[in-house]
Amino acid sequence: MKYVLNGVHYHVDTFGDGFPLILLHGFTGDSSTWNPFCKSWSSHSRLIMIDIIGHGKTESPEESNRYHILSAADDLLSLIEQLGIEKADILGYSMGGRLALTFAVRYPHRVRKLILESSSPGLILEEERQERRIQDEKLSSFILEKGIEPFISYWENIPLFRSQQTLPKSVRDRLREQRLKNSKIGLANSLIGMGTGSQPSWWDELEYLPHETLLVTGSFDQKFCGIAKKMKIKIKNCRWININGCGHAIHVEEPKKFDTIVSEFLTHSIGQN
Repeated sequence: MKYVLNGVHYHVDTFGDGFPLILLHGFTGDSSTWNPFCKSWSSHSRLIMIDIIGHGKTESPEESNRYHILSAADDLLSLIEQLGIEKADILGYSMGGRLALTFAVRYPHRVRKLILESSSPGLILEEERQERRIQDEKLSSFILEKGIEPFISYWENIPLFRSQQTLPKSVRDRLREQRLKNSKIGLANSLIGMGTGSQPSWWDELEYLPHETLLVTGSFDQKFCGIAKKMKIKIKNCRWININGCGHAIHVEEPKKFDTIVSEFLTHSIGQN
């Protein structure tokens, strides 16, 4: 279905009728990221699968400021208000995890449980953010100048996704086919507006999160394992699960384990898991 959120046309798929669960994909993904889990998770949740601005079938505005993570969080608020939802669980992967955390920090009363897969609260120092913005601007220019296919060929071979090279060819082909459906301006502007260098640092806000929070990482993804370790110390009501033998995208590399972990977290309190 289509929703107009603060002037932008968003594509949103829904499935099931339990407690609301908002699902936020990563950079170059779309709502189909979560299709393998629909049957299982819909047994306990009403799935709300969003194409984040600039991705999938959601509109890709020309103005990069419209992609800022604070604006995207406000779009989520507009969506749940249109859907008549007072409070929801939120699961976000990578970029979607940063958006999920941003929403939870800004609108804590709207979140029941928070699941962050391979996610970060951002960069602490302004110098780090400036360096990252420069890198993202270069990647954005690469997309605009060379096009989607050369960028996706580059993106799927970065070290972050190295562990995915061992996946069956059919899985890798499906991921590539989905990524190629994104728009050039949408991905380029997402890097500028919603990149890690553009978002505020939420490290100091973590201790105030009131929600039960689950962090999920893959053991090969040492950078995000280190981030999760630090996050767990700061978040009061938090559990961290590190999956052996996989990398950044646990939902792709170990879907059955990820399915079970998410379902158990959503249907039990942390003390019961």
